[in-house]
Amino acid sequence: MSAKKTPKKKAAEALPLGVLLPLFMLAIFVSAALLFFVQPMFAKMVLPRLGGTPAVWSVAMVFFQTVLLAGYAYAHFLTKHLQGRQAVMIHIAVMLAAILFLPLSIASGWNKAPAWGEAFWLLGLFTVSIGLPFFALSANGPLLQAWFARTDHPAAKDPYFLYAASNIGSFLALLAYPFAVEPLTRLQQQTFGWSAGFIFLIVLIAACGYLIWHTKDLKAAKPLKGESADKPTWAEAAVWIALAAIPSGLLIAVTNHISTDVAAVPFLWVVPLALYLLTFVLVFSRFAPYVHQVAVIVQPLFIAALIASQVFEGFDSIFWILTIHIAAFFFTALVCHGELARLRPAPAHLTEFYMWMSAGGMIGGIAAALVAPQLFNWVAEYPILIVLALLCRPGWVWPDGRYAPIFWIVLALAAAAALAPAFGYRVPLLSDLAPGNYTYMKWVIGFLLVASILISFDSVKYAYLIALCFLMIKAYENIDSRTRATLRSFFGVHKVTDSYDGRFRVLLHGTTIHGAQRMMTNDFKPYSGRPELTTYYYKSAAIAQAVAQTRLNKNGPINYAVVGLGTGTLACHKQEKDTVHYYEIDPTTIEIATNPKRYGFSFLAQCAPDAKITLGDARLTIAEAPDGSYDFIVIDAFSSDAIPIHLMTKEAVETYKKKLAPRGILVMHISNRHLELASVVAGIANANGMVVRTHNTTDGDDEVNDEDYKFSGTVTAIVRKPEDFGALNEAKHWKDEKVDPAQWVWTDDYSNVLGAMIRHSRGY
Repeated sequence: MSAKKTPKKKAAEALPLGVLLPLFMLAIFVSAALLFFVQPMFAKMVLPRLGGTPAVWSVAMVFFQTVLLAGYAYAHFLTKHLQGRQAVMIHIAVMLAAILFLPLSIASGWNKAPAWGEAFWLLGLFTVSIGLPFFALSANGPLLQAWFARTDHPAAKDPYFLYAASNIGSFLALLAYPFAVEPLTRLQQQTFGWSAGFIFLIVLIAACGYLIWHTKDLKAAKPLKGESADKPTWAEAAVWIALAAIPSGLLIAVTNHISTDVAAVPFLWVVPLALYLLTFVLVFSRFAPYVHQVAVIVQPLFIAALIASQVFEGFDSIFWILTIHIAAFFFTALVCHGELARLRPAPAHLTEFYMWMSAGGMIGGIAAALVAPQLFNWVAEYPILIVLALLCRPGWVWPDGRYAPIFWIVLALAAAAALAPAFGYRVPLLSDLAPGNYTYMKWVIGFLLVASILISFDSVKYAYLIALCFLMIKAYENIDSRTRATLRSFFGVHKVTDSYDGRFRVLLHGTTIHGAQRMMTNDFKPYSGRPELTTYYYKSAAIAQAVAQTRLNKNGPINYAVVGLGTGTLACHKQEKDTVHYYEIDPTTIEIATNPKRYGFSFLAQCAPDAKITLGDARLTIAEAPDGSYDFIVIDAFSSDAIPIHLMTKEAVETYKKKLAPRGILVMHISNRHLELASVVAGIANANGMVVRTHNTTDGDDEVNDEDYKFSGTVTAIVRKPEDFGALNEAKHWKDEKVDPAQWVWTDDYSNVLGAMIRHSRGY
């Protein structure tokens, strides 16, 4: 009689369930942390290659989202078409291959950006530098969740909670970078620490693979109650894509908006991105239904606050500005992602769901970062995405009945009027309003909109119409009757406009004035003759005093360099036999400054028609100049109010010092609404064996007059020896800038913008 056969144990029953979940959670957490830690770290490394422009982060986000999609598609392929053991072996091999790219650095041959096609050049740089490590990390989230779903662990029936754990890791990594890692460590230390974490992750994934080695034939968990096991339809996939694309595009738009006016730095990149990830944590948690309900109620209130900040003005504090924009973004993304989580499929289709969701993120990123700058001449994508996001609110019911045609007509007219300026068209009556009436219109519309949204914020139709009006307000700010031209490039939006009284032609970059030229006298007659010196370069301004002292030091004609062209105002400080050399990274700025017939700025044409203009990043191009060739160098290359950090580091000033002639003066224009930079410059100069004096015209300068576009500001002058200051040692408003020993010197490896913001807020 044959022995009775003992039933084989199911492989899954042999798994140590007490170890399984903690191990998978740790692997997913570490992978997500590394995935999102590398984003601000490597983007900061790349910034100097493109002049520190905020667009670097926008393009970086497109790269990250595209590779994330590739990683999700790869995970989907492994899960659907390969057995468990094969998938484990292949993925560990991919992770091991990525070690060849460690420690992370910019690939050789990618040091200098081209004069055009900067976005595609950046995508190539990211691909060859960190493409494989980022791809390998991108696949871990859905892949590990899919592996876990094929175990017999009780929690495997609904593995989406692991996505929340993944985003907690991402969220904490992003917040840690600007608030702890960036202020306390240098880039080299960060890259080596990241490499160690990557190797540790490979060990964790290998351990996860070992635990599920025998689960190759296990099936995914059965659908939960209320879920369908049917394969998702194309219509469902399209909805997932839309719900993911809109907040993804909005993330880039709002980040670009706020970083343009402060600095292109990780601190302002990661806060919106961290909150974006936090929305995923919340909507995939067990409290998701309550969170979604609250978000739907609260979102219109913050949209109303956003409208109020644009209409009523008076929001000068950077912290209030950031709070309003980021809060409106957060609750808008929370609503969209709440709908996305509510419509998720059964775990059997988990990797497919993540793949379509990632495709939506990539589409939104490409639309906001690459398509919109080519399509619109101003940042129209921001309010447009707000409008689209409100369409994602649950409960939308298209009107019917007797008054439906009226609604559709009003809606169509509002949409047409709002979108027309985005494509460069003027609408009669609206675009030709006098400045005073236009301001009045903004107040009336703003009051009615905010009132209606507060009274009826449960009405989706009201919210949508209000968002359209927000778009209209933003549009006509950029195409009112005073606007002469609006141009958009990789480096931002340039607006050429006339002053309210028509006496001046003004260049705005973002929200900051970058030049103004008098067109009419004070009695409104055409102005003729040599252009009047304006903005921060008027006759008694700090920069003018530094130019005069340079002439005394040289005792003859001077050769001076200006980093940042603007309208070319400094050219009118040129005297006979002087030479002037401009360094400018943005071709659009050069077009505006050198075409007086079209744009009205004639500083260069009248004062220095022979001025040399070199296109490219000044850190790279000025380094090619002969040592000791300039008697005077001015660094004034802010984009809107954002500082190009790589132009004011220890290494940068070391380069400028080499280019200065004996007794030469280096001037750094550091006027800023949000950052205290004088102490930063003092530390940089001291590290190079130089001394600093700061000029601040907050009061007491009789020539300062905002109506005549002559502004007070903060300027630092840097020389090798105190005697090179000459008369500036005793001049009014100039003071020695002391070095703060507790403050780390800014280098190419280290900067601390958050600290500069805090010092400014405290009145330093």
